[in-house]
Amino acid sequence: MSAKEIKALVRRFFEGVNKGKAAFMAAIDELYATDYVEHGGTGEDRRGIKAYKKSMGEFYSAFPDIHATLDDMVVEGDRVAVRFTLSYTHKGEFMGAPPTNKKVTTEEICIICIAGGKFVETWARYDTLGLMQQLGIVPTAKK
Repeated sequence: MSAKEIKALVRRFFEGVNKGKAAFMAAIDELYATDYVEHGGTGEDRRGIKAYKKSMGEFYSAFPDIHATLDDMVVEGDRVAVRFTLSYTHKGEFMGAPPTNKKVTTEEICIICIAGGKFVETWARYDTLGLMQQLGIVPTAKK
């Protein structure tokens, strides 16, 4: 695939993210390989599209108004590095914490490997600590 085609796939994914849970799940079905693997997002690998959809469905249940802003995208061969910002409101249980109705913003970075027009593997780093601090679940460091 060309860099232009890969960028179009990533943009299509982010369009799904911003249209809500149903559109996001449809984008996963469209863009992800059934044997997709995500490394490092939560400290353990998610293997298979079903596991990924389950995890993302739970995230959408906690944060139903997710909005993603694509900040940077760089393509090299069959991989694309993406930096993006997520904004959302804590409306449902998340990692055992009850809803706080707090609006939060986190920055994320991932590298996606694409084969046959599908996302097959991702190495992701999420700002989980920043999220937990914004929700008041984890205290911020004192200055």
